[in-house]
Amino acid sequence: MTEDTFEYILKIPKERVAILIGTKGATKRKLEKITATTLSVDSTEGEITITGTDALLLYVAREIVRAIGRGFSPEIAFLLQKQDYALEVITLGGTTKNDMIRIKGRVIGEGGKSRRVIEDLTGAYISVYGKTVSIIGEFEQLRTARKAVEMLLEGAAHATVYKMLEKKRRMRPPI
Repeated sequence: MTEDTFEYILKIPKERVAILIGTKGATKRKLEKITATTLSVDSTEGEITITGTDALLLYVAREIVRAIGRGFSPEIAFLLQKQDYALEVITLGGTTKNDMIRIKGRVIGEGGKSRRVIEDLTGAYISVYGKTVSIIGEFEQLRTARKAVEMLLEGAAHATVYKMLEKKRRMRPPI
């Protein structure tokens, strides 16, 4: 009896391919080892082909590749191998270049303050890259961080968002 082979093909920005591969291929090798998959990388197109026999591990590999492609470091992206972690990508809706800069600036904040506060108060990780805001975290962290980002994107004052995060953090049961 032969095992079924599954395959995902996805594109990541060309400038993120080197980060996916890592120094002397270390990141790619680690990803292949922990997910029992094989990665074929076309660096000129930024096209990644992931093949494997376990559909769940293949999905984990795909999510890790997506996270690296969306600006996360491999160390943070590898958190996605944990069962209770997930990646969420929010596409920004700015129509002009200036809109996009302004919208991204609201999420990042001055000197990265806004992003850092959301990360600290939720425990999630945030990456603002290209036309997306991506979040990695446990499901509850993800939900809270997404709400905070959406509030900022809708024009809420930063102070209002921080108060909401503080309130949610106080309501969270201790671990």
